[in-house]
Amino acid sequence: MKTHFIAIGGSAMHNLAIALKDKGYQVTGSDDAIFEPSRSRLEKKGILPQEMGWFPEKVTAEIDAVILGMHAHQDNPELAKAKELGLKIYSYPEFLYEQSKNKTRVVIAGSHGKTTITSMILHVLNFHRKEVDFMVGAQLEGFDCMVKLTQENDFMVLEGDEYLSSPIDLRSKFLLYQPNIALMSGIAWDHINVFKTFDDYIEQFRKFVASITPGGVLVYNEEDAEVVKVVEAAENYFRKIPYKTPEYEISNGKVYLKTEMGDVPLSVFGAHNLLNMEGARHICRQLGIMDEDFYEAIMSFKGASKRLEKVEREDQGILYKDFAHAPSKVKAAVKAFCEQFKKEKKYGFLELHTYSSLNPLFLEQYDHAMDGLDEAIVFYSEDALKIKRMEPISPEFIKEKFKNDALRVFTNAEELHAYWETLDKTDGVFLMMSSGNFGGLDLVR
Repeated sequence: MKTHFIAIGGSAMHNLAIALKDKGYQVTGSDDAIFEPSRSRLEKKGILPQEMGWFPEKVTAEIDAVILGMHAHQDNPELAKAKELGLKIYSYPEFLYEQSKNKTRVVIAGSHGKTTITSMILHVLNFHRKEVDFMVGAQLEGFDCMVKLTQENDFMVLEGDEYLSSPIDLRSKFLLYQPNIALMSGIAWDHINVFKTFDDYIEQFRKFVASITPGGVLVYNEEDAEVVKVVEAAENYFRKIPYKTPEYEISNGKVYLKTEMGDVPLSVFGAHNLLNMEGARHICRQLGIMDEDFYEAIMSFKGASKRLEKVEREDQGILYKDFAHAPSKVKAAVKAFCEQFKKEKKYGFLELHTYSSLNPLFLEQYDHAMDGLDEAIVFYSEDALKIKRMEPISPEFIKEKFKNDALRVFTNAEELHAYWETLDKTDGVFLMMSSGNFGGLDLVR
């Protein structure tokens, strides 16, 4: 089968391209910019475009499937050529469904926790050598590629994102998967550039639940009021399995899960991670993994990439980085960090980087998000606001919305870096939360 990727360099797209190459497909692609690690990984597989840009001549009648990435625009010249030739054009999730429509599809959805839960499930399955197809949005220890597609595997585990499918398909990605088994971890308003109201955002989850195949299974977080409302209002037929935060204790800096089989020592911390773990356990049960086997495997789970991930520093300082940027994720990460390090001086850095997090109306959601930290720092770039054509935001406005007068606010990367250099990294613990890189801040040294 011949496939062509428009915008092959994306974090999800390049993984799919590699998976199809490994499956034996012919893979070509284009992009206007490709960064690491996508570039090296595509080059290793021999599918890195020879030059950057869009080349309609690459799109020929012999191509069986064109896969369109979200990074491309509606007026992309290669997309126009594909339409002209009448080729089948797939969004990323649409093609994943096409590859898994004859399998049992397990879809993990939610505003937060879905990457971690999917990663936990895959870690347990990999530990017990249970083969499944999968797609997850973060790099996971023990896996070379974060997409796997085969002819023979019976199950496919998919991280279900509520964001748009492609520039020409404005449905939420997870609405295309039609799950046989689903999980919903939580609902907290996100992507306000697309979903203008909270109800519009919740509607995507209502549709997701309605897309569960008849007689399917939904594992859901009963501690999330919005999730419970959506589940209780569903009119289609499926089995409902609730879960909640399990009992645990912290002893000498180590987290222990309290189970019927005794205390299980864990390599991750935070109540939200324990809640995620409980959801993963219920999904693994559906896949034939008994609780005893789940606990045996989960002890060695160290976390998904950039989810409370410990950074090895040259000075042995204790520093964790987290992809958290949405309010609910920031609050969960800060709460877990403060609970884990009760006696140490705690520094928390947050970069407001996305369109949503810089929106004055959305900033209301960050109230008290940094409470509990000894030093709370927020950074956003005034240049980023200009690039996004957004109105200036004052540090005083940020403090007001966070409801934290002691907040340190930086709007210039050089000033942030200068402050960072004044800190003794071995005197205290550090939590760095961003989907960016704090203006190029080096977290290792």
